[in-house]
Amino acid sequence: MREIKAKLIERVKRTPSVESFRFELPEKIPFTPGQFLQIIFDEVNRDNKDLNKYLSLSSPPTRQYIEVTKRISKSQFSQRLLGLKPRDEVLIKIPLGSCVFDESYKKIAFLIGGIGITPVISIIEYIVDKKLDTDVFLLYSNRTENDIAFKKELDYWQSINPRIKVFYTVTDCQPKDKTCLFGFIEKELIKKLACDLKERTVFIFGPPGMVDTICNMTLQLECPKENIKTEKFIGY
Repeated sequence: MREIKAKLIERVKRTPSVESFRFELPEKIPFTPGQFLQIIFDEVNRDNKDLNKYLSLSSPPTRQYIEVTKRISKSQFSQRLLGLKPRDEVLIKIPLGSCVFDESYKKIAFLIGGIGITPVISIIEYIVDKKLDTDVFLLYSNRTENDIAFKKELDYWQSINPRIKVFYTVTDCQPKDKTCLFGFIEKELIKKLACDLKERTVFIFGPPGMVDTICNMTLQLECPKENIKTEKFIGY
């Protein structure tokens, strides 16, 4: 784990409310897909939870930059992020977290809600870049179709790699896209789409309540507890 200054080089709009921030580091810091970092705006008071927050890396270690992705709100932290200009520097602590991908995993599944997609992008893009033969299943839930971050990238990756299967579901309205499902992530839906779930390493990222609910579903579907990896996203 290191503390190092990162320089903003690019911002990418993902949805009306989600934006990615790409940073350049003075030296390459190794990390594992699935890890996260801490952005430290208040260097004097490290306990300032309003200005010093944890964000998952949404870029793989195969890139020359690091990227984090955030749902933008009116919080102090979001506004400080939005206020960054190209070449501005910010202190980060990297890498953090142990809910990560391992190349020995041959079959994995992601059961994801909202902004919980960020570490998934790091993992899947790494699999694509490294041309790994990992079998990937992703069930990704959002409120509306407009809230689906990284859809363009996910659609492309599954179009070039038959081992990557992505399913979208929205909860607040009937989707216009016929390939997008309607409803919450529920046990019967998981069972229908991923009948081999108990053979996979299962990653569950998202809001705490959702993570707990889906984790219980996977246990009811006879997934071995040791195969379930969870990360709860707080403060989004």
